[in-house]
Amino acid sequence: MDFAFFRCQAEQQFQIAGSMELKRYLVARQKEVDRALDRFLPKESTPPVTIHKAMRYSLFAGGKRLRPILCLAAAEACGGKISAALPLACAVECIHTYSLVHDDLPSMDNDDLRRGRATCHKVFGDGIAILAGDALLTIAFEIAANVQTKRYDLREIFREIATAAGSQKLIAGQVADLEAEGRRINRAQLRYIHENKTAALLTASVRLGAMAANAAQKQLTAITAFGRALGLAFQVIDDILDVTQTSEKLGKSAGKDVAAKKATYPAVIGLDKSRAEARRLTSEAHCALKSLGESATVLRALADYLLQREY
Repeated sequence: MDFAFFRCQAEQQFQIAGSMELKRYLVARQKEVDRALDRFLPKESTPPVTIHKAMRYSLFAGGKRLRPILCLAAAEACGGKISAALPLACAVECIHTYSLVHDDLPSMDNDDLRRGRATCHKVFGDGIAILAGDALLTIAFEIAANVQTKRYDLREIFREIATAAGSQKLIAGQVADLEAEGRRINRAQLRYIHENKTAALLTASVRLGAMAANAAQKQLTAITAFGRALGLAFQVIDDILDVTQTSEKLGKSAGKDVAAKKATYPAVIGLDKSRAEARRLTSEAHCALKSLGESATVLRALADYLLQREY
């Protein structure tokens, strides 16, 4: 890391918003996103009933809505309105949920628990779970088509989503993750997995929020750097939690990564160094937001909130 980063780190004077204040913010935004998702998704009674039940089962399983909340907070940081960014926030959540539904399948991570309850394929069977994931990915673009921006047209918005979810980002990370199981990999290979499997969609989330706010190029550059650092920090922390927390606390099967011989930061560099790396990446995320000033207060608070999950 260059000296400019450490200067920026030393100059940080941000004070974390009170935990209760941030909690109220998160709850309010979760409810806002849930209401919008409920409007955008076909009702359970819409034929064919089974697929819409399966889509809603996974989408409304009690997720934290981190990605859509980051999307909305990025829009605010760039001077935009929450209402303008909501379609993109919902689109991102649909893509994230699709990736979890497919990730949990027996042919992938073979998990029985997600967001505190039985995974989609355990309830509806493998075939419907695959189709539910397909449908969630597809409807994301339908939802995103509702966005209206002056600076960025729908082609740019769709390209952003498709690239983040495609074979060189999200899917690339999933492929590399599968191929790394049971193998010794180095830190650079591990970073590649996490940059694509996790950080790519988190970065797209904040970028889409900025685009919904008609962000200037300087703002978009800052938001992008923030998203990349935060996305990596998030996955490092997830890796740590998998070996330090219980299934009840996580809402998913703890210890699955170790059991499956997954490539994780604790496995590659150890627990203490993983914790240090999560702190470093969070500081890097803070540093990226310096040019946005006070408008990025919520994004900074969210970065610290995610880091505190580890403790």
